[in-house]
Amino acid sequence: MAIARSAEETALIERARRVLPAGSFGNFAADIVIREGRGGRVWDVSGNEYVDYLLGSGPMFIGHCHPEVVEAVREQVGRGTTFFANNEHGIALAEAIVEAVPCAEQVRFLSSGTEADLYAMRLARAFRGRDRILKFEGGYHGMSDYGLMSLAPRQPGNFPLPVPDSAGIPRSVRDEVLVAPFNDAEAVERLVAARHEEIAAIIVEPFQRLIPPAPGFLAALRALCDRHGILLIFDEVVTGFRFAYGGAQAYYGVTPDLCTLGKIIGGGFPLAAVAGRAGIMAHFDKAQVGEDRFLLQIGTLSGNPVASVAGLKTLEILRRPGAYEKVFATGRALMEGIADQLRRAGLPAQVVGEPPLFDVVFADGEVRDYRGTLRADREVQAHVNAHLRQGGILKGESKFYLSLAHEERDVAQTLEAFAAAIAALPARRAGAA
Repeated sequence: MAIARSAEETALIERARRVLPAGSFGNFAADIVIREGRGGRVWDVSGNEYVDYLLGSGPMFIGHCHPEVVEAVREQVGRGTTFFANNEHGIALAEAIVEAVPCAEQVRFLSSGTEADLYAMRLARAFRGRDRILKFEGGYHGMSDYGLMSLAPRQPGNFPLPVPDSAGIPRSVRDEVLVAPFNDAEAVERLVAARHEEIAAIIVEPFQRLIPPAPGFLAALRALCDRHGILLIFDEVVTGFRFAYGGAQAYYGVTPDLCTLGKIIGGGFPLAAVAGRAGIMAHFDKAQVGEDRFLLQIGTLSGNPVASVAGLKTLEILRRPGAYEKVFATGRALMEGIADQLRRAGLPAQVVGEPPLFDVVFADGEVRDYRGTLRADREVQAHVNAHLRQGGILKGESKFYLSLAHEERDVAQTLEAFAAAIAALPARRAGAA
C-alpha cells in the first residue's frame, strides 16, 4: 500500500509546527496525525489504515475502543469526571491491584509513570534514611531528574558514574545516583558491597526495555537487597499486567518491596500507581509515621474515577480465560515469522524480547544489556521502520507492542511488510545478498 497525506492532514502538520516545539507532543514523529483507533488498528487523518503496534506506547493492551471500556467510561462521565476525593472505582481498582500483584499490600495512585517512579524512589529514601539510588544503564524510569540518568548515553561513562540524558539536570543529582550494568549480578554485588550504607534502593525494570533478565539475575538482586536492608523496586509501568496478570514479578517469580504501575491499569487514561509493603507505604500516612518521616504526595487527578473505571474493566477482561494465551500466541507467531525472514536474508540481526513486547536488534552477538544494543545498525533500523510504515504498520522506533485485539491477518500483513522492507535494503547491508 502507498501512504499519502491529504490536504487536511498536511495542514494539521503545518499548524502543529507553528505552535508545538518540533511540531509534536514530544512523543512520536510529527509527520502523522492519528484520527481514530479500533481494536488493533488506527487510522490517520488522511484515512490511511495501520496495524497498530504503538498502542499509545503500551496502554491499549486490549485494543482501542473496546466496547465494554467505552460503555463503562461513558456511564462514569455522566456522573462526574473528577472529585479530588475518594471514589468507589478508585478504591475497587486498588483492591484489584492488591489481589493481583505479589508485592502490593497498599496502593497510592498518581497520574503518570514518571510520577510513580519519582515517588517510589522518594519513598525508598524516606524509609531507608539514605539518599542514593542504584539504577541500571539503559533503564527507563520516567522523566524526572533521577530517571534521566544513564537512560541512553551515546558515550557511556565508567560505572558507577551516571551520565545525564537531558539539559537542565542539576549537577548535584549525579551524586545521588549509582549506575550498574543490567544482567551482571557480580558487578552489582561488588558495587553494593562497597556502597550499601549509602543506598536507599535498587530500581530496575525487570524486563529492561526489550531485554529479558538473565536466569537468576532478579533473584540475585532480591537476595542482595535482603542481605543489606536495601529496598528493591520493580518499575512495572510497562510490564505490569502485560506479561502476566500479576505483572513481571509474577511472570519471573521474584517479588520486590515496591513496584510502580501505569499504562494498562488506566485503560488508556492517565493513571499510575506505587504499590508495595504496608510498612513502607505507611510513609504516605502522617498519623503512622509522624511529621518528620511523612512523605507528602498530592495529585489533582490521582485515582480519577474515569481512569479507574477504564482500568477496572480492562483488568476484568484480562482475567477472562485465554486472554494472555491469545496475546502470547499472536506475539510468538510474529516473532518467529520475523526471525525466519532474518535467517533467510542472512542478516546480522535478532528478535529480542517476550511475545507481548519485542523488536529486532540489527546486530550480531548476544544482547544482554544496554551496551549490547549500541552495536545495532541504526540506519537499517530506520530503513525498516520507514518501510513498515509504508506497508501500513505503525510501531515505535524500537518496540512492537502486542495486544489482545491483534489477529492472524495483522500478523500476515506485518510479515508481508517486513519482507518488503528487508528486500528493499541496500545490497551492501543485505548480508548474503
